[in-house]
Amino acid sequence: MQMQPESLNGEFGGLLDGVSRADLYDPQFQTQAVALWAERGGLLALRGSELANLSPEEFIAWTRVFGAIEQADLAARERSMLPGYPILRIGNIRDENGELRASLARLPQLTSVADVQYNPDTRRPVWHTDSTFRKCPPIGSSFHCKQAPAEGAQTLFADTRAAFDALDETTRARLSSLEAVCSLAHHDKKINSYSPDYPILSPDQRTANPPRRVPVVLRHPVTGRDAIYGFNSSTCALVPVGEPITQERMDEFDLEGVEDESVLILRDLLPHITSPPFTVCWRWQPGDLVVWDNRSTMHSGTGYDYDRFTREMWRLTIVEAA
Repeated sequence: MQMQPESLNGEFGGLLDGVSRADLYDPQFQTQAVALWAERGGLLALRGSELANLSPEEFIAWTRVFGAIEQADLAARERSMLPGYPILRIGNIRDENGELRASLARLPQLTSVADVQYNPDTRRPVWHTDSTFRKCPPIGSSFHCKQAPAEGAQTLFADTRAAFDALDETTRARLSSLEAVCSLAHHDKKINSYSPDYPILSPDQRTANPPRRVPVVLRHPVTGRDAIYGFNSSTCALVPVGEPITQERMDEFDLEGVEDESVLILRDLLPHITSPPFTVCWRWQPGDLVVWDNRSTMHSGTGYDYDRFTREMWRLTIVEAA
């Protein structure tokens, strides 16, 4: 097909509609899609009637166009993996015994367009960059919609490049001097506090997943543009580059789910980062394929009527560029 992307918000985000199965395997289409992904700030969506019933193999093949796929199961998420594949299921699907078979975080549903922007009073939506707690954080994620609620469950995206560029020089310099301390144990305990179905790490899993540090301002290796980075539910502190943190304080972060007040440096910027000039609100349809770049975007899930509707999303994690 001829690439004629629809803009989702100015220069941020691109939608290709009417995509066929054959397009996904066309080398020219693939090359153009990767280029478009970078040009549009790391957000690319595909939609088409032929995409509703993609197999796991087809979803994996498409995602590999953008980079290598993580193969390992995620700690404390084994029950949510699609058997035999490195695909994480997200939603509220259950097996014949009523056991949850997807990663489920219960979130508020949007009530208006204004709810897209971060609210400091409610700390919602839960805007974040994926998996900054890993030794080698992923470069991106690929989602495929299998079942979508008739209402709610939108995914929100923010352009952290444009948001960074719009800050004053003093603020940009301050952010560039900091790094974020990110912990998977802290992440899971924090989410578990408001969504009890969400698992927390065992002591052994915590040992195997120590805290990591990432820059608060990341320069994209392909585009060369700086972007705000490192904000995640795993972010428990912001410190000057190299500044140590005691084990006692880390225990507090990990076991109690509290965060250091320094995190407010980023949290206070979220209303700016997630304001209308920089955001996209994506409403899913079955078959949709969306790939985003963790190095230049933030995103957030939103809620739906969990008792009335069924949602199933497939996620692949991209760990290295193609």
